[in-house]
Amino acid sequence: MRKQDYPLFDYNVDDVKRASSVIAGDLSWTRETEARIKEAFQIANNWRDAHAFPMRSVRGSLRWYMHYHDVPGVTAARLKRMQAIRRKLARPGLRPLDLHLMQDLGGCRAIVTSIADVRRLVELMRSGRHIIHHESAYIEKPKKDGYRSHHMVLEYRGRGERKLHDGKRVEVQIRTRMQHSWATTVEAVGLLRGEDLKGNKGSSDWLRLLFLMSAEFARAEGCAEPPNAPPHKERCSEIIALDKKLQASKHLQNMSDAFRATDDLVENPLSRPTYYLLKFDNVTKQMSVEPYFAPKEAMLQYDNAEELDNHTGTTSRQNIVLVEADKLENLKAAYPNYFGDVQLFKMQLGKVIKGKPLEEYTVRPQESVAPRPREPANLAWLKGRSKLRWK
Repeated sequence: MRKQDYPLFDYNVDDVKRASSVIAGDLSWTRETEARIKEAFQIANNWRDAHAFPMRSVRGSLRWYMHYHDVPGVTAARLKRMQAIRRKLARPGLRPLDLHLMQDLGGCRAIVTSIADVRRLVELMRSGRHIIHHESAYIEKPKKDGYRSHHMVLEYRGRGERKLHDGKRVEVQIRTRMQHSWATTVEAVGLLRGEDLKGNKGSSDWLRLLFLMSAEFARAEGCAEPPNAPPHKERCSEIIALDKKLQASKHLQNMSDAFRATDDLVENPLSRPTYYLLKFDNVTKQMSVEPYFAPKEAMLQYDNAEELDNHTGTTSRQNIVLVEADKLENLKAAYPNYFGDVQLFKMQLGKVIKGKPLEEYTVRPQESVAPRPREPANLAWLKGRSKLRWK
């Protein structure tokens, strides 16, 4: 892919700062403000989209290291949603955050099989040409909500004409499949329940169950447990009680059944897209996937799809994200929350309930017997119908 196929930044830092202050506030669209707000979003979108090439380069480094050093796993990348950008800009802090300082407009994700592979890949990425701006070791020191992963913020460094992209930052998340299953289950349950569980908002019982399961996952991987986690026996008893109260196992199975039953996406192996625009309807629980081959076209459609949210200043009925992945299978593995895939988490929850020990997950599950015929999924708790389709 040629560098010129990707969006370039057409403004300057002062323009981004000015746009940042506009989109971070309460948007009031009037005849007098419309032009200023539209320009602000145009600048903000251009700044975000200009991270596409550095993001692809960093993901290319991940893939290269994993391939040549025999680190099994999958990778994907995404450009941050504008609504997520606006929420982050408006978040209270010691000082206002400007858009030009945001470190995760471009984000890459690597899902590997074991803690040893995480540590190996982290060391390999540290040896690359991109500058390490910051690292957050959430495996050694988990977040208080139970989130565990290793984060690296890299500052892009290119060669030749690619130096035009120098200085743009890309966040890399490196995690195990077990850690990934936890993080994406948080998002999947929150997405379908209409709650921001990722932001620690929503059902206190679900948040507690997820926190306790994170501690069990950490124990299985021989890593530090989240702060204030109760002892193993005590939390297992609490997990069993919460599962019974929430009927969590049943709901998780219904989620996967509903999406898998309508998952008829077929990808042409001779003509694979580079980008996928995912749209999840929060009301109907319908999912659509739009494939794109050209980066600039993908960015343009992403910007256009978010226009309604930008105009209203609130989240519309759609949850939209643009993802870069090698193939549909890797897209689903990296972003299972959009496809209702919570099977690995559900399987581990079942082990805890049955009193079986959890083990570090190093092998992809294989069905050893033919599954029983699938029963119709009961989706009453979702208050809607889930569907996955090409668009």
